[in-house]
Amino acid sequence: MTPTRLVFLRRLGSSLALWTVALWIIFSGYEPGFLFLITTLGLVGLWEFYTMLDHKRLPNFKMIGMWCGLLFSWGTFYYFSRVGPVQSYDFEVATLLFFMLVVFGRQMFQKTRDISPLETMAYTIFGLLYVVWLFGFVTKIVYVFPRDAAHHVTGHFYVLWLIVVTKFSDMGAYVTGSLIGKHPLVPHISPKKTWEGFFGALAFSTGGACGLLALMPPQLSYLRQRDAVILGLILGLAAIIGDLAESIIKRSCDVKDSGRFLPGIGGALDLIDSILFTAPLLFFYLRFVLGVS
Repeated sequence: MTPTRLVFLRRLGSSLALWTVALWIIFSGYEPGFLFLITTLGLVGLWEFYTMLDHKRLPNFKMIGMWCGLLFSWGTFYYFSRVGPVQSYDFEVATLLFFMLVVFGRQMFQKTRDISPLETMAYTIFGLLYVVWLFGFVTKIVYVFPRDAAHHVTGHFYVLWLIVVTKFSDMGAYVTGSLIGKHPLVPHISPKKTWEGFFGALAFSTGGACGLLALMPPQLSYLRQRDAVILGLILGLAAIIGDLAESIIKRSCDVKDSGRFLPGIGGALDLIDSILFTAPLLFFYLRFVLGVS
């Protein structure tokens, strides 16, 4: 078997396994499954981020970041699912304050006067904000919508819609760029990204947004076709930026993939890099434009 075919089969197997688990959790509305999936992907992604820093010998407090990331993920899920959005925001601010106090307190025991204390604290805090805090908006989307008469969650369908739009953007960029891509987009960050792929990503994300809304109008009742077009373009652009943002980090740390969490695909951070930017934008659009609360 050729190496190319082996990589393809590994990627296909990982994708099928992941989508099977994700779709089962989404369509079943199984809330512990949401907690497990979101926490696992977020924490593995955070571990991969700190590991990339280690590869470049950049200082960080990895274990403090991981414990605070676990507290943040579980706390956000608990407060949004059991208490409500207002108290959840208070919890997030309190957790971030606690995290900063712990990091600064830990740094006091490092006997050095050079630039490394500032770097250590900055890298550690940035990891929590970049991975766990941004990915936590997936949980917020699930619980920002009111429950139905049977007290079941309804926001999980919007998470499915978000994933489809985001992954269609990734797929559009890859397919269009591979077939007709000739003009580099940002060669100093990602040499394979092209302007043709950029516009293909926007076309695919908008098409995916409108297509899934047309297939599931009752489950996505807060959205209209106009919203699907607007969000398709906005989220498609955000997905591209999210992918390039991780490319900047990987290039800075001299690594090709963030990890080996998924055979043939790479790390968990490679999987969720685009969602880190699309999830917050969808959440704020739902809150501020559509008035969901």
